[in-house]
Amino acid sequence: MPNDELFLITGATGKTGGGAARVLLERGRRVRALVHREDDRSDALRRAGAEIAVADLLDFTAVDAAVRGVSAAYFCYPIMPGLIDATTFFAQAAVDAGVRSVVNMSQISARRGAGSRAARDHWLSERLLDRADLLTTHVRPTFFAEWLKFWWELRDGEGYLRLPFGDGRHAPIAAADQSRVIAAVLVDPEPHDRAVYTLHGPVEFNHHEIAAVIADTLGLPVHYEPLTVEAFTAAMLDRGMPEHRVQHFSHVALDYRDGVFAGTNDNVERIGGRPALTVAEFVRDSEAGFRASGPNFVPA
Repeated sequence: MPNDELFLITGATGKTGGGAARVLLERGRRVRALVHREDDRSDALRRAGAEIAVADLLDFTAVDAAVRGVSAAYFCYPIMPGLIDATTFFAQAAVDAGVRSVVNMSQISARRGAGSRAARDHWLSERLLDRADLLTTHVRPTFFAEWLKFWWELRDGEGYLRLPFGDGRHAPIAAADQSRVIAAVLVDPEPHDRAVYTLHGPVEFNHHEIAAVIADTLGLPVHYEPLTVEAFTAAMLDRGMPEHRVQHFSHVALDYRDGVFAGTNDNVERIGGRPALTVAEFVRDSEAGFRASGPNFVPA
């Protein structure tokens, strides 16, 4: 694509959207960052050179305006109700506006028979976008490395991960690595049309092994304490997490135990141009985030 093409990044103040926007801006590309509201994060994107569009993906009129003049778009919707409507609004507005391609953030657990309503809706959204007159690529990451910080407790100089994942395995994938893949596909969409890419880190672990890597990296004791799905669900509801998100996490915990999130591949390096971060590298880069408890940890 010529350098004057315009890229729309939805979820632009999030981890993958914000990262993709910055990768494109650093490469001299024009970016329109779609945000829910103006704040410090959108101000930072503006200073980096992005055009800011304030819109809700469930507002068809606002989405219709946001896609005007856009050549390619990254579509990312949070774990909350409304994904099917948002995808429908986006796809129709994008086709009407002459948008050429879209990169869609899906989930590795997306499938017809998913127990998670969010995962099933992602599968349906993929099918909607596949039927649109757009070059379409779906990315399906395993669990983000960032999630380790969300459920992390630091207490009395020791770290704890209390999660309902049993002895299941995955290769944690950092948001920054996903952002490079997203940006690369946006710039050169043709080879990736109708592709579904699972994204993994370089090494597969269970959470006992992840705890050991974090311990070695931070130099403090770290413990993984497996929970039942029921105990985890109750703890998240007690924390005030929305029911839709709790339902999703409860069912993907079962998927995780069944191996749905397992595996590794070279998609990050092959498409994004750089090897994916290891867990140790991610922890070193994010050390400040492990020096306090995360927002969702399950108390002992």
